[in-house]
Amino acid sequence: MGERWTGPTARLVLASSSPRRRALFSSLGLEFDVEVPDVSEEMWMLADDDPGLMVTALAGRKAREVAGRVSEGLVIGADTVVVLDGQVLGKPEDEGDARLMLQSLSGRTHAVVTGVCVHDVQSGAGAEEACETAVRMTSFGEKTIEAYLTTGEHWGKAGSYAIQGRGALLTAGIDGSHSNVVGFPVEILEPLFDRLGYSIWNFVL
Repeated sequence: MGERWTGPTARLVLASSSPRRRALFSSLGLEFDVEVPDVSEEMWMLADDDPGLMVTALAGRKAREVAGRVSEGLVIGADTVVVLDGQVLGKPEDEGDARLMLQSLSGRTHAVVTGVCVHDVQSGAGAEEACETAVRMTSFGEKTIEAYLTTGEHWGKAGSYAIQGRGALLTAGIDGSHSNVVGFPVEILEPLFDRLGYSIWNFVL
């Protein structure tokens, strides 16, 4: 018999519409439900100048909004942005916006910053943290950008690329959490759960 995990258990709710976050949670063998938060992702434009505080504030709003609609459990909210030279790059508004983002990222190193909030519905307590990963991009020209845009993979992605897909061809390397660049830094789940008196292992199937 291996080590048995004991302690409080609860329903686990992912407050996100992102298929990438759902896939990451599933890959961990987690048992969870999904509730899409009714929160504008553009609020970071009005938030603090610190990208980490921006995404953490939005992650908290997502988690608390969903927490207000469920009767029990731990609700997890998250938000991810790309930061280049202090400028926050969210999801592209249109193809022209995506093209400009990719042009600016070519040959440069940028940061991917994700804020995560875990909210305990029953106690009302929350634990928040931001994770930052440095991503080095290859130098690519207009033909490569146009070829990538034709795949449609840029839609709904912060910075207009997806490292878990064809966007990997545009990247030269990373320093930090790979799952963070995908959209959720799974490494910080256990520390956040621990702060609320839980273990992530209580939710692993």
